Amino acid sequence: MSDPYFQEMFAERIGGVNYGKSDAIYKFEKIKRAKRKAMADHPERHLIDFGIGENDEMAAAPVREVMKSAIDKPENRGYADNGGPAFKEAVARFMKRRFGVELDPVTEVNHSIGSKPALAMMPAVFINPGDLTLMTVPGYPVAGTHTAYYGGAVCRLPLLAENDFLPDLDAIPTGIREMAKLLVINYPNSPTGKKATLEFFEKVVAFAKAHKIVVVQDAAHAMLTFDGEPVSFLQAPGAKDVGVEIHSLSKGWDMIGWRLGWVCGNKTIVQAFSDVKDNSDSGQFLATQEAGVAALDNDEIPAAINAKYRRRLEKLVAVLRECGFQCEMPGGSYFLYSPSPKGLDGGPTFANAEEASQYLITEQSICTVPWDDAGSFLRFSVTYVAEDEAAEDALMAETVARLKQIKPLF
Repeated sequence: MSDPYFQEMFAERIGGVNYGKSDAIYKFEKIKRAKRKAMADHPERHLIDFGIGENDEMAAAPVREVMKSAIDKPENRGYADNGGPAFKEAVARFMKRRFGVELDPVTEVNHSIGSKPALAMMPAVFINPGDLTLMTVPGYPVAGTHTAYYGGAVCRLPLLAENDFLPDLDAIPTGIREMAKLLVINYPNSPTGKKATLEFFEKVVAFAKAHKIVVVQDAAHAMLTFDGEPVSFLQAPGAKDVGVEIHSLSKGWDMIGWRLGWVCGNKTIVQAFSDVKDNSDSGQFLATQEAGVAALDNDEIPAAINAKYRRRLEKLVAVLRECGFQCEMPGGSYFLYSPSPKGLDGGPTFANAEEASQYLITEQSICTVPWDDAGSFLRFSVTYVAEDEAAEDALMAETVARLKQIKPLF
């Protein structure tokens, strides 16, 4: 069968004339296929899914109640465009209350349809063909993908255990520093679970000022902080001079599918983001923003979610250590990042984390996510579905039984 006439018309950014012809399989698609095979081959064996990357509960009842009433308000029926003032004011209250950060809700805050679109739009604000974005890896690739869409390039900054999973800014070659326009960071980090300190953010500010770089800090997991209090990039002196921070109601408020977040910080950058946004979407439903106000003003909601995932992570750390894994409680996020086993006692060896992950799924029905970007690691998520603590404990017991049976080697 011949190609359609438009096969040669696809943009180079998505593959050009070869779009749709690659037989390469995306990592998460490989995991999905392996999960389906494991369930088909072993219907008697429960799949223990540590690969899920989204909250396992609905938003809190008070938030849902506000949404129910807000959708019946005639004033909420229209386009939100760049947002209603109530949500921006709630963001300003929240940032002041939780971080001590003062924001002008009119000029230094704008909502977004989740953090992902905000990260996708920031390269449109700054990147021209030939420009450079600095990005940490492993990490969320969206800003890098869109940098390439605009003809820019990405310099990957590896997050290594020996550097406490922080980027080594001093190791960036001088030529790269001088070319870079954007530095995209993400703390608490997905997937390493590392929490950044205020001292690190101060170093980032100094680095940005010295090399005239704009900072974009992805704080989607901020409320899932377990090592002390959450820290905002904007707490660092001078941070608002060099960048913005992006937040989300998904992780910390169980509002994954609601698609509501915000960009805050430097007013000129926020305005530029707003201009791009105004030409990209028509804003999030005003009723959703109204429910977001209720969520932001209720500190009990993120506190309860934090306590649940802290409890689950503590259990998982204990279980994996019992089975020989080298891991410790993460500083934040609901992810546990652990060195991948090199093989099994008396069994196969693994060249990388992907091989180990595929073995665990297909042979033991234990799903993890492999990362081989900066060493071989497995990411365990504690967003598995469990009705209560007894169900959590039963799942942990089954995990121990399966892992001890195969005797992983490190």
